Order: sequence, then structure tokens, then C-alpha cells
Amino acid sequence: MRSALNVPVPPWGLAVTAILSVQLGSALSVDLIETVGPAGTAWLRLSMGALILVLIARPPLRSVRRGDVLPLLGLGITTGLVTIGFLAAIEHIPLGTAVAIEFLGPLTVAAVRSHNRKALIWPAVALLGVVLLTEPWQGDFNLTGVTFAALAAIGWAAYILLTQRIGDRFTGIGALSMTVPIAAATAAVVGIPQAAGHLTFGILAAAAGLAILLPVLPFALEMLALRKMTPTAFGTLMALEPALGVLLGLLILHQQPSPIQALGILLVVLAGAAAQRGGRRRPAHPEQNPSPADLDFVG
Repeated sequence: MRSALNVPVPPWGLAVTAILSVQLGSALSVDLIETVGPAGTAWLRLSMGALILVLIARPPLRSVRRGDVLPLLGLGITTGLVTIGFLAAIEHIPLGTAVAIEFLGPLTVAAVRSHNRKALIWPAVALLGVVLLTEPWQGDFNLTGVTFAALAAIGWAAYILLTQRIGDRFTGIGALSMTVPIAAATAAVVGIPQAAGHLTFGILAAAAGLAILLPVLPFALEMLALRKMTPTAFGTLMALEPALGVLLGLLILHQQPSPIQALGILLVVLAGAAAQRGGRRRPAHPEQNPSPADLDFVG
């Protein structure tokens, strides 16, 4: 008989809901960016997220060894910088375009990790899709936005590699409760000056709501989904992120892609899905479950 604690939603449904939460949080961040700037938005959102995570999960500081300090600092700083970079990108270019460019980072990591030379074709296909999305031959090509998104892609790749090392020592929520505060402190260096003079109760409330959408809610949903999915199966669903970014950009931000840009998004999604392999996970002990932080980003 099924336990009453079992979630009646299929794992893929949880994963897709988590991805939607990430993209919704990004889309809704645009209004906050206009008020407090991208770094200010990153600082507020990460600070609120850090507070929530520390409240729901005590950071396992006593378990930290000397060799863990640099990776934890590196992961936290990388998280803060990539969050700023991504938010700076969507200040200049459409949400779906920024997500697609940033997605090149984890896609390349997945292809390299496959140890299959043929898999390297998929980042190339995704890059072609990004070219169609950004249309560099057009006069309104936004180099600033594309550059910020490209830096976020490089940072996301580094984030994944650092998370793999941290994941060998700490559970996902334990690691996040230590690294997100570091990320918030990193964003504060530029974020506090940007946000100074604009902080109101409404701004703080909005930041708290965005922090729930990203990273708190996605993390919880991903934890549930990954109990019945392999990381690669989850990664396949992650390939939907650029498409959902375009959809929410259209619905919330009224960012209408052209037909050639729609083709570009399709190429990115197909490349992302093809770079992944997997299905239902084999039975494993709970402590062996992978962390969502290995697969997603608080961008």
C-alpha cells in the first residue's frame, strides 16, 4: 500500500514544475532589476534565499574540513557572480535568449563528461541555435547582453564541477545552506551600492517572493523528483529550460521571438536533450541520491 507521504505527482511533473519556477522567478526579476539593478536584485534575492535556507536547514559547519573551505568559497562566489551575470544579461536581451546562451555551459559539461567524441556535436548544434537566436547580422545585436550571458554560461559550467566535489561531502541542502550565504555576500559587493536608496518594504517583499521561486521551491521539487529519476533523465528535462524561458518571456515580458529565433530555440532544446541519456534510477540508499544542486542553478 502506498504511503500517505508519497507524492501523487510523477517525478517528471515535479521536475518540470521546478524548471517553471526557475524561469518564472527569472521573468519576474526583470521589474526588480529596473529598480535596484541586476546586482542589487541578485543580492536581495540571494540574501532572502540564504535566510530561508538557514532557517529550514542548519548549516553543517561542524562537518567542514580544511580541504572543504576553498571549494565551498569557490562555489558560493561562483553562484553569486553567475547570478549577477545572468540578471545583467536579461536586462539587455530577451529571457529565452539569455537562458539558451547560459545553457551552453552545462550542455558542454554534459557532452565532455560523456567521454564520447560524437557527443561534442551537440554543443555545436546548440551554438548554432544561439547564433540564430541572437542574430548577430542584425543592427540591434546586443553585445553587452550576450557577453553577460556567455560569462554566466562559463560560470555555470564551473558551478557544476565545483558542486560535484562539494556533493561528495555534503547533502544538497546542507551545501546550499553554506554556499548561498557566501553567494549573497559576493553579490553584496556591487549589489548594496546599486540597491542603496531604493529599498522599501515592497522591494524586500518582492525579493522574498522571488527567493521562494528561486532557489527554495525548485530545490524542494527537484529533491523529490530525483528520488525516482537518474540525473541524466533529469538533465534531459532541463533541456526544456530555454523553451520555457521563451514562453514566459512571451507571456510575462511580451518578448516575441521571430521565426528564425524560434528555430534557434528548437535547436538548443534538441541539442540539450540529445546530450543526455538515462531513465528511471536504480534503487539506491537515500544518502546516495544526487543533489539537485548538481543539476540546476540558482540563476
